[in-house]
Amino acid sequence: VQLVESGGGLVQPGGSLRLSCAASGFTFGNYPMNWYRQAPGKERELVAYISSAGWNKNYVESVKGRFTISRDNAKNMVYLQMNNLKGEDTAVYYCYAPAFRAWGQGTQVTVAS
Repeated sequence: VQLVESGGGLVQPGGSLRLSCAASGFTFGNYPMNWYRQAPGKERELVAYISSAGWNKNYVESVKGRFTISRDNAKNMVYLQMNNLKGEDTAVYYCYAPAFRAWGQGTQVTVAS
């Protein structure tokens, strides 16, 4: 199982970023996927969940209405669209396949002016 994130970077408050996660080594469309994040000095937290077919999605309260998780099972990709970013969104963002307890390497998101 391999997960590779991309799309992080430096963005101003109020800006947007789209994170991508390329999955391989398993039948991607059969399994739910998660995005987590870890800010400096804090524990890793679950940000968003998406079911295997993409019908069910859940978000941590702090990102509801701003972040959208989606997936393309034909491309083995999961995405996190992040809008209206805030300083408190600064963290390393990780893609996670819970069925395999597999993590990506993470991608840094920094929100600062």
